[in-house]
Amino acid sequence: MSIVQRERAAMVAAFRAVGPDAPTLCGGWTTRDLTAHLLVRERRPDAMPGILFAPLAPYTARVQNKLTASTKWDDPVELFATGPPLLSAFKFLDPVASIHEMFVHHEDVRRAQTGWEPRELDAKTTAAIKRRIPVVSRAALSKAMAAVPARLTLRTPDGQTVTTVGHGSPVTVTGEPLELLLFAFGRNAVRVDFDGDDEVISAVLAAERGF
Repeated sequence: MSIVQRERAAMVAAFRAVGPDAPTLCGGWTTRDLTAHLLVRERRPDAMPGILFAPLAPYTARVQNKLTASTKWDDPVELFATGPPLLSAFKFLDPVASIHEMFVHHEDVRRAQTGWEPRELDAKTTAAIKRRIPVVSRAALSKAMAAVPARLTLRTPDGQTVTTVGHGSPVTVTGEPLELLLFAFGRNAVRVDFDGDDEVISAVLAAERGF
């Protein structure tokens, strides 16, 4: 079983444990809303543009609502558990393209619940997440770095620089790779340390991160 498959299975278990109306870290989304988003991504490419392009968002919302319209919570969860369908591009890209998607959204469920704690991940999984950070963080942090004159460095606790983005006053964010990934995607329920000017750090935290 691949890293993505294990994380998908863990997310499915989390969905079943908390139910369809539990909060998540995705704005005002419930777990039902998040499941609908994941199903659109893998099964309805015609509705995907609305995820990023506001004028098409109403169509995406209608498709998402239809995918989770069943009164049985197990139906959309089980559909997500089966993975991308045969003709989906994600059937082949899933092991690489879905690493950040699965981990970020699994933590969106976990960390929206009371009493969450960071997970201990094995070395292979941690390394896979770490490799994704330079690829996705530049896009995820682009709006924040355009709004805030800061040179943001993401660094692991052992002193390794994972990536640096932006220009201006230096700010260093130190944490485990999963924490850095979540931070780049706009989540503040993370265990990281900041080093830099306090006002610049506050501006970075207030700026729009993620997609």
